[in-house]
Amino acid sequence: MANTPSSTHAKILSAKVIVTCPGRNFVTLKIETDQGVYGLGDATLNGRELSVVSYLEDHVIPCLIGRDAHQIEDIWQYLYRGAYWRRGPVTMSAIAAVDMALWDIKGKIAGLPLYQLLGGACRTGVMVYGHANGTTIENTVEVAQSYQALGYKAIRLQCGVPGLSSTYGVSKDKMFYEPADADLPTENEWNTEAYMRVVPKLFKAAREALGDEVHLLHDVHHRLTPIEAGRLGRDLEPYRPFWMEDATPAENQESFKLIRQHTTTPLAVGEIFNTLWDCKDLISNQLIDYIRATVVHAGGITHLKRIASFADVYGVKTGCHGATDLSPVCMSAALHFDVSIPNFGIQEYMRHTELTDEVFPHNYSFKAGSLHIGEAPGLGVDIDEEKAAKYPYQRAYLPVNRLQDGTLFNW
Repeated sequence: MANTPSSTHAKILSAKVIVTCPGRNFVTLKIETDQGVYGLGDATLNGRELSVVSYLEDHVIPCLIGRDAHQIEDIWQYLYRGAYWRRGPVTMSAIAAVDMALWDIKGKIAGLPLYQLLGGACRTGVMVYGHANGTTIENTVEVAQSYQALGYKAIRLQCGVPGLSSTYGVSKDKMFYEPADADLPTENEWNTEAYMRVVPKLFKAAREALGDEVHLLHDVHHRLTPIEAGRLGRDLEPYRPFWMEDATPAENQESFKLIRQHTTTPLAVGEIFNTLWDCKDLISNQLIDYIRATVVHAGGITHLKRIASFADVYGVKTGCHGATDLSPVCMSAALHFDVSIPNFGIQEYMRHTELTDEVFPHNYSFKAGSLHIGEAPGLGVDIDEEKAAKYPYQRAYLPVNRLQDGTLFNW
C-alpha cells in the first residue's frame, strides 16, 4: 500500500493538562502536533476535576504521543474499547477532551470552522435558554422578565421552596450561578410536598407576566418519584412548559414509562449520561422528548453525534447541558455540534464571568435569543495560559440533599 503524503498527517508531539479556577474550576487538555497546530479540549467534571486530570496524565496522554491527530475515530475507539474498565464520567470526560482537541486541530489545519467538517450548518443560530431563579415566585418572575428584555426566547424557571432555608438551583448570583459552592458539600433540606405546591404557582405567574411567546422550562433535579413527576407534569400542562427536566433518577430507564402515562408535558433528561447505553431505551421507547447529554461528559463530539443520530430516528431532539461547569471550550464544541445536526432542540446557556472569558477568549456571541459560532477555524476558542496560571485549583463540591427528617435523598 502506497504511503500517503506527509501533509495529510499531523503527528501528536505532546499534550498537557491545564487546571485553572477563574471563579470556578476548569480542566483543559492541550494537544500539540508537528504541524505547529494545537487543539483544546474540555475535561471538566464538576466536583471531581482532579480525577480526570490523573486519568489524562497518568493513563491517556502516554498513549497519544506519536499518533496521527487526524485519526479521530480510530483514537476514540482505541481509548474507549482499549480500556478494560469502560464508561463512567471520569473515563468519558477524558476521552471527550481528546476528541474535542483533535477536532479542533483538524479544523485549524483545514482552515474551516468545525461545523463545516461535521456536514455544514443546518440553521443560522442556536436557540438558547437562560436561568431565572429567585427566593420567591415574584423574584423569579422579575429575573425572567430581565432575560426576556435581553432577547431570550426561552427561560428556565426555578424558585425557592417555602419553609426551606436554601434550594439547589436558586442563587444570589443571577447571571453567573455556580452550584459547586463549598470546600465540603453543603447539605440542603428538602420538602417534596412544598415543592409540588409552589412550582405550578410559579409557572402560572410567569405565563401571565411573560406572555405566550416565550418558552418556559423547569429542572426538577431528579428529586421526584415517577408518580410524583407525573403529577407535577400534569399540573404544569395548562402553562405549556417547553420541558420538565430530570424529573426522576434515570438509572432505571423504565421509570419514565409511568411519567409518560400521566402527562403530556415534554420530558428532558441526560446531562449526567456518559454513553448511548444510558439513554438507549429512553430514546427507542420514545419516553423522552429531549436528550441532554453534553460533549464533555458523553465522550466528545464523535460519540455525541452517534447519540443524536440515534435520537433522530425516534423524533427525539437534543437539548445539551450548558451550565458554567462547561468551559467556553466545551460551549464552542457544543455550538458547532448544535448547528450541524438536523434534530437540534435547544441549548442551555449559563453565561460565564468576565474573568472566565478573559482566560478563554472565544468566537461565539449572543444575539436575539441565539448563540452564533462565527467562522474561526476549528473550535474558535483559545486559552490564555499566563492568565490561567494566576488562578490555581480550589476544591469545591456540589450540594447534597436531605429530607427534613435527615434521610439522604436520591437526586
